[in-house]
This record gives sequence, structure tokens and C-alpha cells, in this order.
Amino acid sequence: MFGLVVGAAESAVADAEEFSVAPAITLEGEVGSVEGWIRRTAMQLAPARSGKMRNVSQNGDISRGHYEGPQRLFAVRGAAQAEANESRAILDATGELMRELIERNRLEPEAMVSCLFTTTEDLDAEFPAVAARDLGLTMVPLMCCREIPVPGSMPRVIRVMLHFYAPADHEAAHVYVGEAQKLRTDLEAAQ
Repeated sequence: MFGLVVGAAESAVADAEEFSVAPAITLEGEVGSVEGWIRRTAMQLAPARSGKMRNVSQNGDISRGHYEGPQRLFAVRGAAQAEANESRAILDATGELMRELIERNRLEPEAMVSCLFTTTEDLDAEFPAVAARDLGLTMVPLMCCREIPVPGSMPRVIRVMLHFYAPADHEAAHVYVGEAQKLRTDLEAAQ
């Protein structure tokens, strides 16, 4: 077991040196517990505590801002209704939703962990993730799923849950645009 830990430690040190990052552990002296090594390595891989953030404006332009301090994981939700089951309508609704989520939460792609889209069963002309990729989210894991077909539910709805790191004092802003605002009237700030 110790040989595996030392081998992993040597690999981590080599990787850290290659990318000019301080190694999580040193091989001279203290190796520490496996749990401690994992915790220290995870902390190094987590987003930096300070750096630059980009905001995406309505026209898709990216501007730079700054953030500092401790980070934590957030999840925001949102929804939009497509005008029709057509590729352009799905992309337009998803693009508007994502731009609004990114802008209201002052997000940058580097801070995003993952993004899950769902669509009602009447939308199958396009993947909502295509709109996110078009906005530049090429390194963010995206997934599309089918929403549960509840009788009487609003048709042509695209929902999203976006996970991201932000300063610990960040106030998450959920976004429901257009007719989808009726889905969460309890969230005044999301309107």
C-alpha cells in the first residue's frame, strides 16, 4: 500500500512541477496520511480563491471582472419556453436563458462545474446544450435529459441546473424567462 502512495505522490509531484504548481506533498520527510494527501491535492485542483471572472452581456460579448476570497459550490436553476419545436426556437430560448444566468451570476466558464438541461417531451428538434456550446462553454460538461411528462404541465419548456464555484458570499440568482416565469412565481428574484 505504501508503495502505491509513494508512486502516486511521485506522479503528483512530477505533474505539479510540469505545470509550475506547488506539489501537494513532498517525498523528503513527511508523506502524511492518504486522506491528507487527497485533501491537499483536491484543494490544489479546486478553483483559485482569487482571479478573474467574465460576464457575458446580452449580445454575447465577454467582459472581465474580479473576485477574491473563499469559494464554494453553487447550483442555480432556470427555465425558458421555446416558441416551437424547431431547432432555431430551442437554440434561441436556451441562449437567452443561459446568457441571463451567466450575467446575473457573474459567471465565467472556468468556474462552471456542470450543466444539466431537461426538455419537455414535445421538444426534440435540437439539443439545448448546442446553445451553451455556441456561447463558448466548450469545456463545461453538458447533458440533456427528458423531463417527466406530467399531465397538464407547461409545453415546450427547457430547464437548466448549472453548478459553479463562486465566492462564498455570492447570492445565487435563478432565472425564469418569458412564460416560464409562471413555473416559479415564488421566486420573485428569478423574474
